[in-house]
Amino acid sequence: MRQLAQQPGPGTPGTPPAPGAAPGGAPEGVIPWKPPVDNPFLRAAQTQGRPAALGRRLLARLIDSAVLLGVVGAAAYPLWTKASDHFDEKVERAKLTGETVTVYWLDGTTGSYLGAVLGLLLVVGVIYEALPTAKWGGTLGKKLCGLRVLDIEEHDTPSFGAALRRWLVYGVLGLLAVGVLNVLWCLFDRPWRQCWHDKAARTFVAGRG
Repeated sequence: MRQLAQQPGPGTPGTPPAPGAAPGGAPEGVIPWKPPVDNPFLRAAQTQGRPAALGRRLLARLIDSAVLLGVVGAAAYPLWTKASDHFDEKVERAKLTGETVTVYWLDGTTGSYLGAVLGLLLVVGVIYEALPTAKWGGTLGKKLCGLRVLDIEEHDTPSFGAALRRWLVYGVLGLLAVGVLNVLWCLFDRPWRQCWHDKAARTFVAGRG
């Protein structure tokens, strides 16, 4: 028995499109689907500019705080010893008067020691936070956690001025009661998960991978 030859249908290779059909066999007026073209530049920008996970940011901040406070604490220890001796002397003098008097810890001497410690904190912060952020996009803690601080518009490492402003706002707010609220602000901020010091510097923390 002979098999009847089948008529080639629309879309069969070598068959001309039917009248009124678009090239490729699609009905007239319908654009055939094409796979999206991979854009390596767009892919790189999206990979570099994705806001970091909050857990990694917290870990990086804990590492940086431990390093920063450890350096400042070691340098400030002699001043703390002097302030403590000065206060003890004030207490002894008050006892010798035989009267009930109030002895305040903060005075001109201890105030100058406190000012020196705060100045040391800001200077060490500039060296540890601002300079590495402007040069490499992050501190030791951020590098260990795979994070980078990026300019929100350029998606590149911020300038030294922006990095310095970021640290100063963070440091000053950290000395006040609102410092905790500053850190927690990234929990609610969208879409870049910025804290207040990020908004002041127009930066955000990006994750790698």
